Amino acid sequence: MAMDLGQGGGSMSSINVTPMIDILLVLLIIFMVIVPTTPNGLNTLVPQPPKHKQQQQTNDRTIVVQVLYQGGAPPAYKINDTSYAYSQLLPELTKIYSNRAVRVMFVRGDPNVDFRYIADVIDIGKAADVDHIGLMTPKMEAGD
Repeated sequence: MAMDLGQGGGSMSSINVTPMIDILLVLLIIFMVIVPTTPNGLNTLVPQPPKHKQQQQTNDRTIVVQVLYQGGAPPAYKINDTSYAYSQLLPELTKIYSNRAVRVMFVRGDPNVDFRYIADVIDIGKAADVDHIGLMTPKMEAGD
């Protein structure tokens, strides 16, 4: 790549490739350090058998608080399928969630019930230290 113009004091142009080789070697070292030599897999945990089968089945049961419409009267309340008065909801939910690790509650309200009653149940759930509260809608129940 050199250009020779004769014997005299002419200019000679050539590409100096030494800096390019230095850059190439530095990049090669960087990529060798970045790319791991041994692939790491995912850490997994082996499922453990339950210690108390009967107790775990009752703890894994989903809690659904239902707010049922009763005409012009205040709504009725159910925790799963057991009826409770409004004043009994907080003590009962506190008792249910006192020994649970996963604190999830669902609220199902009739379409005719005023939303303030459902909001009251959500507040009671928060007071009972429930971490996650979900609302069940007719579309969710139908699977849509």
